[in-house]
Amino acid sequence: MPTGRDLRGLRLCTRCIYDETVGGISFDDAGVCAYCRTVESLQAEYATGTPDGEARLLRIVEEIKRAGRGKKYDCVVGVSGGTDSSYMLLKAVEWGLRPLAVHYDFFWNDATATENIRKVLKRLKVDLYTHVIANREADDIIRAFFRASVPDLDCATDIALAETLYRAAAKYDLKYVLEGHSYIAEGLSPLGALYMDGKYIQSVHARFGTIPIPTFPNMMFVDFMKWTVARRIRKIRPLWYIEYSKDAAKKRLKSELDWQDYGGHHLENRITAFFHAYYSPIKFGIDNRNTPLSASVRAGLVSRDEAIRHYAESPYMEEGLVEYFMKRLRLSADEFTRILALPKKTYREYPTYKKRFERMRPLFWVLAKAQLVPMSFYIKYTSPSEI
Repeated sequence: MPTGRDLRGLRLCTRCIYDETVGGISFDDAGVCAYCRTVESLQAEYATGTPDGEARLLRIVEEIKRAGRGKKYDCVVGVSGGTDSSYMLLKAVEWGLRPLAVHYDFFWNDATATENIRKVLKRLKVDLYTHVIANREADDIIRAFFRASVPDLDCATDIALAETLYRAAAKYDLKYVLEGHSYIAEGLSPLGALYMDGKYIQSVHARFGTIPIPTFPNMMFVDFMKWTVARRIRKIRPLWYIEYSKDAAKKRLKSELDWQDYGGHHLENRITAFFHAYYSPIKFGIDNRNTPLSASVRAGLVSRDEAIRHYAESPYMEEGLVEYFMKRLRLSADEFTRILALPKKTYREYPTYKKRFERMRPLFWVLAKAQLVPMSFYIKYTSPSEI
C-alpha cells in the first residue's frame, strides 16, 4: 500500500512544499521555487481575485452573450460531477449565460459524481451533450497505457474531454468553452510530471492496444489547429480572474443544488482515483498531492508545516480499488504485478507532438494571449523537453 512522502533531508521551497526532486524546479535567492513565482506572475496578469480581475471577466461574459445572440446556447461547459466543473456551471448561469453542459462518458465515473451531474443540470435547467465511448475501447486504452509503463495512465480522458468540448461547440456554432480550472486552488503541475497529446495516445495504443477504438474522440494535431486557429474557439478559465475557494464552492453546491461530496480531490472517477492513490506513488514514487497542498499553502488555507504533515500521511484509497482495476481490465494478479514491476518509462520513449509544440512555441504564445489555448498549455507543453 502507498505511504506518505517524507520530505526530511530535501530542499524545500520556502513558500510551498515543492521539493528539489520536482521536475523543472529551481529556487531563487529567497528560496522560493519557480512555480510559486509563476503563480505570482499569473496573479498579476489576470488580476486574480481583485475588482479589476472581476471586471475583466464580466467584460468577457458580455462578449460571450453578444456572440451567442440568436443561438440556443452561448457557451459550453465541461461537467464531471466534481466541485470545480459544477461550480463553473452554477456561476455561468448566475452570470446570465446560456451554457450547454458537456460530458465525456467512459464508464469509470464514480456513482456520486454521476448523480451530481444529474442534480446540477436539473436544478439549473441546463441541457447536456454527452459523448459516450464504447466501454471496451475505454478499457483497452487504459490497459495499453498501463502496459506501456508510463505515468500518464489516464491522460486519454483529458484529451477526449477537450475534443468533446470542441466538437460540441462546433456543432452549435459556439465560440466559447468555459473551463472550471483554478490555479489558485489546484496549483501548477510540475513540468514533465505528466504528459498528454493525441499522437501519444495513438502511438501507445497502436503498440499495446488490442482492439480498434473508433468511438474514442482523439485530438490529433490537425484537429487542435482546426479548433484553435481555423474556428477560433476560445477557452476561458473564469476562476483565473475571480476569488475562488473550493470549500466555499462546495458549501454553495450542497445548499443550493443538493450536490454531494465524492470523498476527496480527484476522486470523481475511479481510474483517476487509482492513479493518484496507488499507481503513481507505488510505481513512480510520485505523490501528486503536493500540487494541491502547495496551492493551499500559497492561498493561506493551511500552514506549510501542516501541509508537510498531511503529505507524510498515507493517501486515501477506496477499499477494493486495486481489485476493481484488475477485474475491469481483465488482468490477473500475476500480470498486474509483472507490469507494475516493469522499468519505468516516459512519454519521451513514444512518438508525441512535444517537439512540434516546442518549435511552435512563439505561435502558442500568441494563441495563449488570445485565449485560444490555455496559458497552462503554453507553460507546460512548449517548454524544453529536457525538463
